[in-house]
Amino acid sequence: MEKVVATNKKAYHDYFVEDVIEAGVVLKGTEVKSVRLGAVNLKDSYVIFKNGEAFMIGVHISPYKMGSYFNVDPRRTRKLLLNRSEINKLRGRVEQKGYTLIPLKMYFKGSLVKIELGLCKGKELHDKRAAIKQKENDRELERVKKEFR
Repeated sequence: MEKVVATNKKAYHDYFVEDVIEAGVVLKGTEVKSVRLGAVNLKDSYVIFKNGEAFMIGVHISPYKMGSYFNVDPRRTRKLLLNRSEINKLRGRVEQKGYTLIPLKMYFKGSLVKIELGLCKGKELHDKRAAIKQKENDRELERVKKEFR
């Protein structure tokens, strides 16, 4: 059973999500408590590769208010837990022009904190406008369908 803690809605607006991968996250004790409270912001976060490992940058986990001196920097770089083959596959795709790895959703799977990563390609301005127009058309269609039921 999954309990979703945070989602990155802006990622779906700014990027085309082509592939989705689940990864574990290395967290400190007070960070896990903050995540349980839902004090997580995935906006403007991304993943980099360094020395054969994946790291998540820009994720803000608010300090746990009862944590005192055990609290760590809310914007610190956090290591992701992925298999070597997954890291190699993702690094190969990210090195291609226009691809990036974006955290889409953070959730609990049992007692473990997991993150859903999306292999994304950036949208142009006209793509964003087309997506907004499509959404408005779908809403209007649903409204009309509802009137005739």
